Amino acid sequence: MSSKKKILWLQGITCNGNTQSFLNYPQMDTFLKRYQFLYHPYLDSVLTLKEAMMYKDRVDFLIIEGAISKDFVRGGLNFFDSIKLIAKNAKHIIALGTCATYGGIFKEYDPQNITGVIYDKDEKEGFLKKFEPKTFNIPGCPAHPNWLVFALDALSFEGKMIVDEISRPKEIFGYLTHHGCTKNEYFEWKVDTKNFGEKEGCLFYLQGCRAPLTHGSCNKILWNEVNSKTRSGSPCFGCTESSFPREKMFETKTFMSIPADLPKGISKRAYLTVTGIAKTFHIKRLKDKLV
Repeated sequence: MSSKKKILWLQGITCNGNTQSFLNYPQMDTFLKRYQFLYHPYLDSVLTLKEAMMYKDRVDFLIIEGAISKDFVRGGLNFFDSIKLIAKNAKHIIALGTCATYGGIFKEYDPQNITGVIYDKDEKEGFLKKFEPKTFNIPGCPAHPNWLVFALDALSFEGKMIVDEISRPKEIFGYLTHHGCTKNEYFEWKVDTKNFGEKEGCLFYLQGCRAPLTHGSCNKILWNEVNSKTRSGSPCFGCTESSFPREKMFETKTFMSIPADLPKGISKRAYLTVTGIAKTFHIKRLKDKLV
């Protein structure tokens, strides 16, 4: 009998982004020595889609990609009803991606009938809330493949995983995307860039960067092992948070020049004090790089 952990990967309402992201996992050969897909929409699988949607046996991991709706049909079967039955016999459930976690962009279309697996965009109850104790959220649009493999390995070989208040792995989401950003010194001294694609200058105040408000490891576990949005000169969109997507993602909403959303853990008074002090300094070494 195979000792590999068994995975059922099913897609709700999705753009396939998390599947495409996972296919870029650099150690896929090693991964497939530890895990077997009973069903995956793109990879060789034991079951057909219809067989997977009717699966009633024990499974180690049920991975759900995409948002949940009680009306959605997959493989000729009601997706919601099938997932409820499969979830009962799943040892662990992973809601993969922002849509599976909160409903994501699809919930914007139909907020009453679309949610995430156990939460929605307001971090309220999703359609499968009763499975919360064994459900783990890995948001991201898309989620980094290393995040998923970390969760699978932690649950498979450690038997547990420390999570935050909305069931995200703390090892990944316990700090901010801002941590590890190569533009942090510009943020501290309030040296802003007005252009995209530049390596120098902070993107927070003028370009709508959400890194100081977003939980994730994009600047520590790099994409394709080389890059991140902020390192390439693009603002973080905050895609791991329930507020994503938001309007005017390339703008920072302000009130009398004060950002409406302040960096996590900083009071308005402290932010104004620190900002005021920082702006009194002219850091030639930093500002000259923007010229």
